[in-house]
Amino acid sequence: MGCAKPIDRRMTVEEYFELDEKSDIRYEYYDGEVYAMSGTSFNHNDIVGNLGNVFRSIFRPRGCRAFAETVKLKVSDICYLYPDVVVTCSEKDLAGTHIVQQPCIVVEVISKSSGRRDRVFKLNQHKSISTLYHYLIIHQAEYKVECYSRNEGSDLWSYRLYENLEEVISFDVFNFEIGLKAIYEHIRLAAQE
Repeated sequence: MGCAKPIDRRMTVEEYFELDEKSDIRYEYYDGEVYAMSGTSFNHNDIVGNLGNVFRSIFRPRGCRAFAETVKLKVSDICYLYPDVVVTCSEKDLAGTHIVQQPCIVVEVISKSSGRRDRVFKLNQHKSISTLYHYLIIHQAEYKVECYSRNEGSDLWSYRLYENLEEVISFDVFNFEIGLKAIYEHIRLAAQE
């Protein structure tokens, strides 16, 4: 996602929901502060599409859902975000209509302008979600994937960096793998963000 631009006034959660529902622009919310999400590049859009397709093919037969960009994630009562891709297997989430609360995988595709927010703020917020096992940060201007994985049965996280198209990311908890080639299919790195 492109850089989040803060709105000049603080809002309640209810005001945020009203604004977000009526607008064509997506907004994220944290403790009264509201951020408008900017547009994306072709690379961003293609990476999100590639991952969405792969995750749907893997998780739909398991009774889970993968959503891309337009489904809100409730991290806490004061934090609502729009991940680029989110996967949930929660019956509670699947019974809902537009908010995921118990994700198992979250993906952010970053640009130069969004990198710090995704790596620091969002990473810390996402780590607080007990159902989350993987948080991926995908770079759109280079072959680079940062994978944060919760160690099964604990709150400890491991980090692994992937920078080679021949590498494969293993999602051990879910018993599947995805190659960087699949993530970066049809991506032209010469394109500017």
